[in-house]
Amino acid sequence: MRFIRILVVLVAAAYVAPAFAQQPTMLLTIFLRHDQSKTVDEINAHLDKTGFRKMFPPEGVEVVSYHIVMGIGHVITVRLPADKLRAVNLAIEKGAWGGFRSEYYPTYDYLPIFQKSREEALKK
Repeated sequence: MRFIRILVVLVAAAYVAPAFAQQPTMLLTIFLRHDQSKTVDEINAHLDKTGFRKMFPPEGVEVVSYHIVMGIGHVITVRLPADKLRAVNLAIEKGAWGGFRSEYYPTYDYLPIFQKSREEALKK
């Protein structure tokens, strides 16, 4: 009987452990607003000098989207485990500051909700 209890616990652990191993992630949208007192060449030289492109994104951080918005700058959305937030902040501070002003916005993917709401609205 004891053997069966141990076996049940081991089997249950095999199913539960992977769920605990996956750390929840968050989305973060970063605005890197151009320093308009500098030319694009000067900003790129700054990024090269600081090694920004080598340090961003930090390991374990996924770039979900990366857009250039004319008149604003770079708009980057990253997916990251919460414990990588400091690494993202440091990469921006060490690499992008001086060429950009940074802003951060926690975000979430609303597209599936929007699509479902739109489908329901079109049925009415």
